[in-house]
Amino acid sequence: QVQLVESGGGLVQAGGSLRLSCAASGRIFSGYTMGWFRQASGKEREFVAAVRWSSGGTGYADAVKGRFTISKDNAKNTVYLQMNSLKPEDTAVYVCAAGGRWGFQPYDYNYWGQGTQVTVSS
Repeated sequence: QVQLVESGGGLVQAGGSLRLSCAASGRIFSGYTMGWFRQASGKEREFVAAVRWSSGGTGYADAVKGRFTISKDNAKNTVYLQMNSLKPEDTAVYVCAAGGRWGFQPYDYNYWGQGTQVTVSS
């Protein structure tokens, strides 16, 4: 069983930056993937970024490439999402997830956090 707790959300002006953190407790296996998803009001959950727990390989949604960076600290069991050049359309609840296989779909992940709100004002 894995528990995930996000932090770091808030209100920021367009063009600004935020760093989200996801602290994981429980057993994180080397083959795990850690991901970030987001869900805007009235929209479906969408993939943002993912990182392989062992190798550090990453993947990003086209909408955030070049602006967002996912990283991890294995010693701290923590995953980060650095978000730069934020846009109003990035406004959403950002949710951390963990799963046993590499993928960019919600069904690839077994464990989910509660989420943290990110609001970008224009």
